Amino acid sequence: MKIVPEDTALKTARILAVDDEAANLSLVERAFRREGFGTVVTFLNGHDALVDFAASTPDLVLLDLMMPGVDGYELLESFRRLTPATEYLPILVLTADSTMNARLRALSLGANDLLLKPYDVGELLMRSWVLLDTRRRFLTVRG
Repeated sequence: MKIVPEDTALKTARILAVDDEAANLSLVERAFRREGFGTVVTFLNGHDALVDFAASTPDLVLLDLMMPGVDGYELLESFRRLTPATEYLPILVLTADSTMNARLRALSLGANDLLLKPYDVGELLMRSWVLLDTRRRFLTVRG
């Protein structure tokens, strides 16, 4: 059963997913591919994700917070620093840290939305869809 609406143009979006757990990335990639999204790029570490981000800006970022080395908070700051203020780049944080401090910190650093692990895949897909649709509308209005 498909979760997100049929919109082939929106499904060409480039989605960047960063998590230090391969199983989490596999779940994300399978879910988006099953829905017809063609470009889901995954990284197990923040450094490689940052290099990719600098080379090719995604349409949506899915970001874990708690990772060794460059953590999600540092990535969030870097992604926002590399994104011009005139752009809208949605970032959806996926984290097992349910503390209010973690949620507030992520949002204050520029996350657009947050899902707590374990999350429902259908909800992940729909929240992502809403963020991608908002980006598309922003780009249309901006011209």
